[in-house]
Amino acid sequence: MKQKLPTETPVYIFLGFLESGKTKFIQETLEDPRFAIDGKTLLLVMEEGEEEYETIRFANAENVDLVVIEDKAQLTEAYLTELQLRYGSDRVVVEYNGTWLLEDFYNAMPEGWMINQMMTFFDSNTFLNYNANMRQFTFDKVQSTQLVVFNRFDDSMDKMAFHKIIRGITRQCDIVYEHLDGRADFDDIEDPLPFDINAPVIEIEDRDYAFFYRDLTENMEAYIGKTVKFKGIVATDKRLEATDIVVGRHVMTCCADDIQYCGLACVLPYEMQLETRDWVCVTAKIEFTKHRIYKGKGPVLIAEKAIVCQQPEEPLATFY
Repeated sequence: MKQKLPTETPVYIFLGFLESGKTKFIQETLEDPRFAIDGKTLLLVMEEGEEEYETIRFANAENVDLVVIEDKAQLTEAYLTELQLRYGSDRVVVEYNGTWLLEDFYNAMPEGWMINQMMTFFDSNTFLNYNANMRQFTFDKVQSTQLVVFNRFDDSMDKMAFHKIIRGITRQCDIVYEHLDGRADFDDIEDPLPFDINAPVIEIEDRDYAFFYRDLTENMEAYIGKTVKFKGIVATDKRLEATDIVVGRHVMTCCADDIQYCGLACVLPYEMQLETRDWVCVTAKIEFTKHRIYKGKGPVLIAEKAIVCQQPEEPLATFY
């Protein structure tokens, strides 16, 4: 009889660069009797550092199957499915390779695999250098994580330098600084927006569009009914109504390879004969309603005023 995968398989992913503390954390977690729940665990190790697993110390050692995946070419849906069927795994724990993009894992996930938890670890002594030289991988490992842990943190280090990098990627995750003596500090640095969200008209400076767009998408309810003013580049489509455009900016979140147009549906106060790549300064009320470009509901700018303007000196929006 042909075996079938479980309908849902929880997946726990631990991210970070080599020697960032992933192995130690997973080892301690699997030693904890509270994690020794019923069922079998498949531990996928995709990066081997100096520290090795002591599987004999796992609280539920007989029900943990460790598999090393050294070649990214092995990262396929067929192979991961085969592993789960072979070992009858009820959950999957992944120590992911710091130089592999998460998209490769997402594309290989068998049907039914559901990411239940994602944590990212960094060595505080090497993080700033890694980020400066491999920003793409830092962004990749932080953008969707629930928790960032800075291991081996020292009181002489400037938390703000670490905080700014993480908050430039996401405002959604928690940040913890772990010291060598075992102390752990939660990041409580306030992160005010670079504009006044409670102003009668929220004025977005050219340099701040990336922050506005991200905060709008993450905290939609806070913006509904508010009036906003900013300069943006126009995108048009013949399928839209004559008074409908998309207006936004090209945003670089990580590096030149990830630049994307981040625009919002906009209903003009009257037909303006605008063309794609025109620049306008719009003053508009934000509504959450249906619009054709969203194929459902989304943030729609109901413009009170729209004026054609010149391209700003810095047309590209970033988080820096």
